[in-house]
Amino acid sequence: MAFTTDDRDDFDISRREVLLRRIGHELLLQSGDSTSRVLPLKKIAENEYQIRFEKELTFQTDSLVNTTQRLLAKDILTNDYVVNVLNCSNSSVAYGYAISKNKKDDIVACLGRKQPKACYMINIKFKSKAILTAKNGYLLGSLPLLAFIGFIFFRTRKKKETLPDVASTSTFTLGSVVFDSKNKKLMMNEKTIDLTGTETRLLLIFAQSPNETIERSRLQKELWEDEGVVVGRSLDMFISKLRKKLELDPTIKIVVVRAKGYKLEISS
Repeated sequence: MAFTTDDRDDFDISRREVLLRRIGHELLLQSGDSTSRVLPLKKIAENEYQIRFEKELTFQTDSLVNTTQRLLAKDILTNDYVVNVLNCSNSSVAYGYAISKNKKDDIVACLGRKQPKACYMINIKFKSKAILTAKNGYLLGSLPLLAFIGFIFFRTRKKKETLPDVASTSTFTLGSVVFDSKNKKLMMNEKTIDLTGTETRLLLIFAQSPNETIERSRLQKELWEDEGVVVGRSLDMFISKLRKKLELDPTIKIVVVRAKGYKLEISS
């Protein structure tokens, strides 16, 4: 049982590393870069990793916070973590924040600010978590004791795994436009535009994966089929309406990807 737990821990850690690379990938896309590489992940301490990039990038503080929260909510080992964005030239901190399982303990500031294009490294430090594995080196004196501890461990792990994902934030920064999905609004400077329920659900799909192609079949399924409604409405019509409302910022466009679907393009 102890060795089985050890294997599971290694798997979860490997999965966490894939999620960290995904964070780097999405930040490049949000910066308008779909070709350069996320460099190999660097483990700089037992519970701390560094994400590095091949080229310079820019980022919105809101988008960085939203992306890390959304992706790391999928990591069952993660409750609390600190993110620091460092300048490559002198390792000074350009931006940082802390996320906690208890939301009232979150420390997030300076939202809504676009950082200048530069070489950045992102350090993510996780709060250490006591895990009982064969690596611990403790001498378990008897088989009954090992069986009892294994039973308690796996029962606790199972409960944790069945907890629902932490709900991601309802506010997204798209270029210079703020999208409030909870209140169905687009805001830029002093101007506010209301969205319908369908427009909100449609834009939410795009906002969660900016600069990525979303298949037409997925949009139709998530907008209507999942609700058990026969699709009698036109997806193109809602795309057209949403395009007009996004004209607040000319750097944001919903473009057609031929024979595939649509993409929310955000130019840097």
